Amino acid sequence: MFGRMPKKSNNTKYYEVLGVSKTATQDELKKAYRKAAIKNHPDKGGDPEKFKEISQAYEVLNDPEKRDIYDQYGEDALKEGMGGGSSSDFHSPFDLFEQLFQGRSGFGVGRGHRQKRGEDVVHTMKVSLEDLYNGTTKKLSLSRNALCTKCKGKGSKSGAAGTCHGCRGAGMRTITRQIGLGMIQQMNTVCPECKGSGEMISEKDKCPSCKGNKVVQEKKVLEVHVEKGMQHGQKIVFQGEADEAPDTVTGDIVFVLQLKDHPKFKRKSDDLFIEHTISLTEALCGFQFVLTHLDGRQLLIKSNPGEIIKPGQHKAINDEGMPQHGRPFMKGRLFVEFNVEFPEPGALTPGQCRSLEKILPPRPAGSRLSDMELDQCEETTMHDVNIEEEMRRRQQHRRQQEAYDEDDDEDAGPGPRVQCAQQ
Repeated sequence: MFGRMPKKSNNTKYYEVLGVSKTATQDELKKAYRKAAIKNHPDKGGDPEKFKEISQAYEVLNDPEKRDIYDQYGEDALKEGMGGGSSSDFHSPFDLFEQLFQGRSGFGVGRGHRQKRGEDVVHTMKVSLEDLYNGTTKKLSLSRNALCTKCKGKGSKSGAAGTCHGCRGAGMRTITRQIGLGMIQQMNTVCPECKGSGEMISEKDKCPSCKGNKVVQEKKVLEVHVEKGMQHGQKIVFQGEADEAPDTVTGDIVFVLQLKDHPKFKRKSDDLFIEHTISLTEALCGFQFVLTHLDGRQLLIKSNPGEIIKPGQHKAINDEGMPQHGRPFMKGRLFVEFNVEFPEPGALTPGQCRSLEKILPPRPAGSRLSDMELDQCEETTMHDVNIEEEMRRRQQHRRQQEAYDEDDDEDAGPGPRVQCAQQ
């Protein structure tokens, strides 16, 4: 017994690590541990320290005596030796994992034998902006290799396999060939007879279901849940659903979201952007229009009384952008960029121009020239021009001219130029 009671320390961390409440039952603890341990197992690409932390939390909370001490005094009390041990007495996280799963998890059976991990299967999945805004579920049918249930992945009726005579169980063969006079090349290659397994099954003993291949083709329908607010390039992972193989940890099926272009909306993080064109009259006197949002709602967008909209001006509407992933009730902003469409040349008569001048703000001071000033000026004529096309044409002409100059230099040769004598 202790001469003094230990100080109370953190007694919620282990529950948080497993994601359970302090009133969790033993079955709830076991279920939470299974889920967290598989997700964070190092053979699945998880964090070893996180895996160790999960195993330690379960080992404490699964023991009624240790759990009672932890609930009363916290983690430090266990480290000080209460409950019949110390922090150094915890079991190996891998031993605990294998003990609970009893070899049914598809992971290595203890620290002495770790299975290799199968490859992940990656698919791109095209989604619309509406899918990412509203969330959706897509059902996809896939084919994969699954361990033969009839022979339990052994490939034989008897459950045993003989050693391949071609490679003597090594799975690899050394091929020697002559590549020149007195020169020999040796190459290691996968044994073609056993395909690298090192085993051979006789025709009579082959499993009638998988024909000795140990795996069969299986069709599987996966429901891919695209959550609100997910991003382009985000991954949705189905753990342990890829091709199965004997003595191999099954890899994952990974779906990578690929956002399709939207005809109206553009997305930047959690914000949405649209362009809208209004007439000059609307820009000066007010406008209103209806925008159909990504969830089908009709939004009335209008200007404030007396407000003038300038070309290229942006307006923002709060909480009408994309939902945040994991917090779908929190949304970004919707930005509207306004383009102002001016009347075509010649659309206004001189009388209309004079009427507009009476309404619009006066011209800048000094913009009207006197007759004397006009007489001293040379009159010019302006033409319409597409400046982008003009710059492109000039750049092309410049490249052609440079090419001609290079040809002239090559024709001239490296020697000095000779000038003809004049009579």
